[in-house]
Formats: sequence, C-alpha cells, structure tokens
Amino acid sequence: MSPTDAGPPLASINPATGELLQSFEPFDADEVEARLAIAARAASEWATSSFVERARLLITVAELLEGELPDIAHVVTTEMGKPFAQAKGEAAKCASAFRWFAEHGQSFLTDEEVPVDASLGLVTYQPLGPVLAIMPWNFPLWQVVRFAAPALMAGNVGLLKHAPNVCRTALLIEDLFRRAGALPGIFQTLLIGTDQVPGIIADARVKAVTLTGSVGAGRAVAAQAGAAIKKVVLELGGSDPFIVLPSADIDRAVPVGVQARMQNTGQSCIAAKRFIVHDEVADAFIDAFVAGVAALSVGDPFDPATEVGPLVTSAARDNIEALVEDARSHGASILCGGERIVGPGGSDKAGYYYLPTVIADITSEMRVATEEVFGPVALLFRVSSADEALSVANGTDFGLGSSVWTGDPDEQQQFVQGLEAGQVFVNGMVASIPGLPFGGIKTSGIGRELSVHGIREFCNIKSVWVA
Repeated sequence: MSPTDAGPPLASINPATGELLQSFEPFDADEVEARLAIAARAASEWATSSFVERARLLITVAELLEGELPDIAHVVTTEMGKPFAQAKGEAAKCASAFRWFAEHGQSFLTDEEVPVDASLGLVTYQPLGPVLAIMPWNFPLWQVVRFAAPALMAGNVGLLKHAPNVCRTALLIEDLFRRAGALPGIFQTLLIGTDQVPGIIADARVKAVTLTGSVGAGRAVAAQAGAAIKKVVLELGGSDPFIVLPSADIDRAVPVGVQARMQNTGQSCIAAKRFIVHDEVADAFIDAFVAGVAALSVGDPFDPATEVGPLVTSAARDNIEALVEDARSHGASILCGGERIVGPGGSDKAGYYYLPTVIADITSEMRVATEEVFGPVALLFRVSSADEALSVANGTDFGLGSSVWTGDPDEQQQFVQGLEAGQVFVNGMVASIPGLPFGGIKTSGIGRELSVHGIREFCNIKSVWVA
C-alpha cells in the first residue's frame, strides 16, 4: 500500500447530548502496513485450523458478550444513541449468531461428493484469506457479526473499517476477540479514514471486501474491488414496503408496523419505510397506526421508558428535517410529528431528536418518493387492489426486504413470487436471522450474508475431479 496521510481525527460524539466523547487519530501508513502483515500471517495459520478450534473461538466470544452485556450495550448507546434496551438486545443477538455459526459452520463447509464419470467428484470449500469489512454505525455490533461469524468460521480473518463515529465499539469488538484467545491478526480494527480504503482494497493481501452502507459507497467500493478483481458483497439499504391487504389481521399489523418503522429510531436498512394499504382497510389501519406512532416516547436512550432515541448525528437529523419539509412544501399531509424537538439537556444543541412522523398524500416530485428515508418517518400510500399494491411496492430502485399482510393463500403466493426483494416476510416484520440469507437485489446490493449462502460467499468453492 502506498504511504498516505492519516487524515483528520475520528470523533465519537454522544447523539443524546452532542458531547464529544473521544477523538481518535487514524492509523498512518506504517500502522496499516503492520496490521495487514499480521493479518496475512494469521490467515495462513487460521486457514489450517480445525472447525473445532474455530467454533471454540466463536463460542468464547459469545460467552464474553453474554457475560458483559450491559457494559457492552452502554458503549453502543452512548456512542450512537440506540435505546439501551435495544442495545442489550443487539448484543444478545450477536452472541446467538456466534453460537449458531459455531454449531452449523462445519456442516455447511464439509466436502460434498458429486456423481461424475470418474472415480471421484468433490466440491470443497476453502477460505480466501483477509476480508476487509466496511461497516456502518446503525447496528454497530450486529452488522460486524453478520460478517465476522461466518467469515471466521470459514477460516478467513477479518479487517474491520468501522464508521468513524463508532470507534469505541470497533475497538471493543477487536478486544473481545483478543480476550477470547484469538491468534493475533484473526480480527483487527483499522481506525482509518475513507480516503485510505482504496489502497487497502488494492493491497494483494486483502482477498475480498464486504460493505454495508449507502448506494454511493457501494458503487465506489465495487469499482475499487472490480479493478483489483476481488470478491465483493454489498448491502446498500432499502425502501421496504409494508403491504396491508383486506384480509390482514389489523390488530396485529398495526403494532408490528409501528415497531418495524421506528425501532432504532428508524435507522435501519430493513425498516418498513413505505406503508401500502388497501382502501378497504386503510381508514382503520391508518387511524390506529398514526395513533401508535404519535404515542411513542422520545427521549434519553438510557431512560427505560424511551422507545425512540436521538438520530445519530446532527447531519442525520437535518437530512430528515429537509426531507419532511420538502414533502410538506409539495403538498404532503403530515399526520403526526414533522418537527425536531429539544433534547433532554434543554438545548436544541443537546441531542439530535426528531419526532416520529407519518406522511400521506405523497407524489412523485417529493424526495421521499425516491430516496431512502433513514429515520423515524413513515410514508403512507393507499391502493385499490392487490395488483396496484404490488406495482407500488416494486416501484423503487431498492429491493432489500418486504412485508405483506394477508390471510389469503393466493395473495401470499402472488406477493412471494412477485415482490422484487431479497426477502419477503408474510404477516411479520422483516428481520435478519442467522439461518436465512440476508441481502437484496437492484440497488440494494449483491451477494448474501448469514446462512449457508453467506458463509460460502468468502470461500473458494473448488471443484475436484479424480480420473
């Protein structure tokens, strides 16, 4: 990698208060080189480790997560504003995923015999080596574990370039692996700026790249990885539909819809963002949904009563405000919310809060019609038929998750087959589950995380034929 200026400090700021928690100097070229060298050495050794050794490491990390869950969650909440109960849930989910891949990884990667016109035909799965993971801040533990658990179980090693505002969490994850007894270089955090990423992708010791982030970031990383002929997995967000048809259980769909949109302060790629409701049930659903959103408690993320915390940065809050104001100026109806609020500290600068918001009467000239709304804002659309609902749902460049609510088996099949998305959840909220592949189509990305498909993404799937 060519030498480069380390760049400006990386800042960790408490979103609930606006307080600077800590600054971190990015690694310079020498430090990056040292870590890449350690990763390359570790990759050679880890690739020859047994599945038992790999599983033991993952289970030990899970035990540390479970044993220190409140302390780990405290770091996450302080650094990115997630309500404390949700941060504890995220840490617990990570422990479960480590255990799941420790239990199932070997069966996913065992050699497979294939009938051939020879004495032996095999498919075998071998690790690639160091994998660079470029991860976002919104689920600062889970996003990393979605990559790390399968990649390390497959015999790869990890290099984490985390979002610049969650450096504490990034270093915490590295420390978990160290304390779990991982060989030096098995999992390392790179405190680097975006300008340092292309050089690392181009480095011959890095064998693959995975990114969760914006479409723009995905395009840039895909181009850089393509220039170096390296495997890439991209998860680039979405504008997920939540479709409610006449036979839906409205009493259940409403609270699930509120949670699906507003958990993590709406800062989720698989959040339900567009609510597409059939005219026959629209009045009942919308009235109850708006009431549910308006009743949510907004405030200090450490307060047990808080359901919606601050947005992650002042820029994120300003962007949400601009999107809502643009919709309002073009004639949208704001059914609840629609404004920033003063944080618990009593000053407009004390925290980045925005009221949970529901918008109706959306038209194509509004920014919310085409952009991903990454915050506590739900968009409502009324339709007159299942066919129209499907058309509206697919009328986006994104294709990550989708949720459809209907008791009609024929409609269920219609939407399972017809929705242009990587995931379809029927009568439930979209979620990432270790046993199911996670990812999207269209501008929502390429490749899959989790499940048997995710663990094989960063393997050399080698064919063996013996005469």
